[in-house]
Amino acid sequence: MKKLLSILGVLLILGCDPFVTEFEDLSDAVMYEANSKSNATYDSGNVKVVTWNIRFGIARFPFFGDSCGDDVILDDATIEENMAAIADSLNAMDADIVLLQEVDVSSKRTGYMDQVQYLLDNTNLNYGCYASMWKADFIPSDGIGRIDAGNAILSKYKLTDAERIQLRLRTDQDDLTQYFYLRRNIVKAKIPALAQGSKDFYAVDIHATAFATDDTKQQHIDKYVETLAEIQSSGDYFVTGGDLNSVPPGSVTDFCLSDMCDGDDYHTDQAEEYHKEGSYFENFEGEPDILDTLYQAYDAAIGSDDANLPIHLTHGPSTSYEMNDIKYDRKLDYLFTNGIWENASSKTHQAAWELSDHLPVSAVFNVGGE
Repeated sequence: MKKLLSILGVLLILGCDPFVTEFEDLSDAVMYEANSKSNATYDSGNVKVVTWNIRFGIARFPFFGDSCGDDVILDDATIEENMAAIADSLNAMDADIVLLQEVDVSSKRTGYMDQVQYLLDNTNLNYGCYASMWKADFIPSDGIGRIDAGNAILSKYKLTDAERIQLRLRTDQDDLTQYFYLRRNIVKAKIPALAQGSKDFYAVDIHATAFATDDTKQQHIDKYVETLAEIQSSGDYFVTGGDLNSVPPGSVTDFCLSDMCDGDDYHTDQAEEYHKEGSYFENFEGEPDILDTLYQAYDAAIGSDDANLPIHLTHGPSTSYEMNDIKYDRKLDYLFTNGIWENASSKTHQAAWELSDHLPVSAVFNVGGE
């Protein structure tokens, strides 16, 4: 029966206009502006950068396929309340540049709110660009329906030359699943106001794969490193970060048991899968050291010696509630630059635990620092 349904699904896809938007390797990002701009003229000084996976504004809601949940749709009032709290948090941080992941702009699950526009209109940030990683008129699974979710860069200062850089698709899925699956990306934009003489200034945002069991994560990190190296080789500056879905060197790499839902069975001979997908960080050779290149080449907001300290863990247990008195269990979110972060400026904002399953990380870029 499953095979028949799959065949019917493929025939339906081939016989109609595509449900799912597919992307070129390189394309323009979607540009945004706040409806009412704050006064943010850059003269000199440092710049505060934040990265945050906001979990499309659903906070700790037990979403399907994530956090052992069965639900898909959150009511509009709660989405509005959550997004207001996220906006308030960004205003309190007084961020100049914000790198966001898991932002919805027109999705059934979040009441079709354009969350990029909402944040621009409710913060001191003025400009934005957006790159979809999951855009479909209809996802025929679990009531998801229409979806448009992706990465965004928000800034007090004007963005130009914004690009969406496609990351490789997973190769460990059947064709039908892959067709409806995420198309992850890097979004990159220039910020002319922060240029240093002949050196341009870029912001680069990434959300790497979480659940692939093949070498897709390595491919994503490699493409990210390549993108940053191109900026570096041009003699320009960048600030960058995002949800890399990778733990720092020297980390615990197996979270199968802590992520296990009721009724699951892992690490036993009877388990159909010995490891829980997305919880085991050694699903291909070398993953525990996958971020070494970034740490060695660039200045990390949270250095490798500190990255595994409890105060810098950025991910909450996947079950969407406090399990075993542990709110934060691993670091997955990072900031890097080819310039210099201001000493003692970096912070992991663990007080934001209730607003997402990821925590924001901030740091201050030392403009003109060598």
